[in-house]
Amino acid sequence: MSESVPVRCPVCRRDHQFTPTSYPCPCGQPVAPTVAAHGTPENVTDRAWSADWVTVPCTSCGRADPWPRPELGCSCGAVLRVPLAAPEDGAPDGGAAAGGTAPGAPRPTARKGGEPAGRTGSPAFPAHIPLPATASVPRPAFRPTVIRTPRDAVTVTALYLRWLGYGEIRRAEQSLASGVGLAADGLVVAVEPTIRVTSLKDVECLWLVSLTGAERCAYFALAGYEDGVREGADALGVPLFVVDLAGVPQPVNGIAEELVSTGA
Repeated sequence: MSESVPVRCPVCRRDHQFTPTSYPCPCGQPVAPTVAAHGTPENVTDRAWSADWVTVPCTSCGRADPWPRPELGCSCGAVLRVPLAAPEDGAPDGGAAAGGTAPGAPRPTARKGGEPAGRTGSPAFPAHIPLPATASVPRPAFRPTVIRTPRDAVTVTALYLRWLGYGEIRRAEQSLASGVGLAADGLVVAVEPTIRVTSLKDVECLWLVSLTGAERCAYFALAGYEDGVREGADALGVPLFVVDLAGVPQPVNGIAEELVSTGA
């Protein structure tokens, strides 16, 4: 099993415990990159697909395959690239996949896998008051799917919504200013599946769309959010999530954490 290591966000200085995701090797053994116990994480502001992958060898059969580089979504909105252990420690080389299949290309072996914030005037709604956790039956752990294409990011979001308890996930009928729209009963969701960083305007547009149908809304972004988006989303009551390349959506603000806790 992968070991948990402490990670401190360089933006807000919050401390986290991070456990890298394990993936199944074709030989059947779990494979996970080895992260540095005392490294300094990098705040990801610009993405390049070639830099988001690392070659990891299987300790059982020796096969080396490219896997998503470990990342952590901080509650301040930053997406952190967790540093890997040095090669001399028996860890992955930390570079992009070399000599293997390029990320995004077919793999030889299939794997399973009111007024917006910042505006003048009186608020049109009260401050958000978190609700207590009410889920009576614990959900099983979410099973991530590795993201190699933008379509994978949309698929992972749909699976995550189903895991939260929403049924009949479908494409949203409303047109969104950016990203891909998904809908469920009483919920409209925007998914930004590219390396474009989501702005406050994007979140405000989703919120306005949700008002037309008296629905809740949520935003899922692959590359994170610009400064100030979290505060604006808190004022509008919009849950924010980041989706790492391992296929694990992580809540960015308290409203999103509440949604994970209570479910649909």
